[in-house]
Amino acid sequence: MSLADAFADGPAFVPYLVAGDPDYESSLEYVEALERGGADVIELGLPFSEPIAEGPTIQNAIVRALEGGMTPERYFEFVEDLDVSIPVVCMTYYNLIYRYGDAEGPRPFVQKAAEVGIEGFVVPDLPAEEADPLREACDEFGLDLVFIVAPTTRGDRLDRIMQQVSGYVYVQARLGTTGAKSNVSDQTGSSLDRLSDYDVPKAVGFGISSGEHAERIVRGGADGIIVGSALVDIVAQGYEDGDSAKTTAERLETLARELKSGAVDGVSQRPPHSERT
Repeated sequence: MSLADAFADGPAFVPYLVAGDPDYESSLEYVEALERGGADVIELGLPFSEPIAEGPTIQNAIVRALEGGMTPERYFEFVEDLDVSIPVVCMTYYNLIYRYGDAEGPRPFVQKAAEVGIEGFVVPDLPAEEADPLREACDEFGLDLVFIVAPTTRGDRLDRIMQQVSGYVYVQARLGTTGAKSNVSDQTGSSLDRLSDYDVPKAVGFGISSGEHAERIVRGGADGIIVGSALVDIVAQGYEDGDSAKTTAERLETLARELKSGAVDGVSQRPPHSERT
């Protein structure tokens, strides 16, 4: 299944977890639980030691994964070991992509990603102005390149991003770093409005933590929701409490079902097109 297919039949639920958090086998179980809960795409984090876009929740997950031995090679093995039928998107930082393999540049990493079945990338620290080599490698091997659009992104910079993006665009719901929030940002609607002329699915992330949030985001026009910190919180709590991987996986699946259900409900709550603002 391609990323385009994942967004073709209604709002897509795109959860994020860090590969190897807190250990290899448990992490496999957790990702597979998200598919059972209704995930349409998995954003699977390859941990990097300087995750500048992440809040404390995901930073701590990255530390656990790194301490557990996760590396780029182990990450590729992890993707091959996953028993899922939905697309996997690699979310990581450009240093790891650029320095992989015998030659500098993104091509060896992208080639290996394609071989193990990865469908695309999200690279938070890669500006669109410097993305041509990665875009070219993705085109060569048939992978998508997802960009993040912040609430302040507009004008020529927005046009440049949208010329490079494929698969879906990650619409950042609020400024700052990642993290679950108790409310949905009122900046989301204006961000989606700015992107309405671009023919690519729009998935909103940053701060979504409940079915109600998902419903409101999709009702406002999003084609999908991206949820990370609320799920990583469950992994962290299970790790701290010494719970079994099965128990934590069940909690992840339960929240995934709530989030997917909320997204689906949001479609039915949308006003007629002529009434949207």
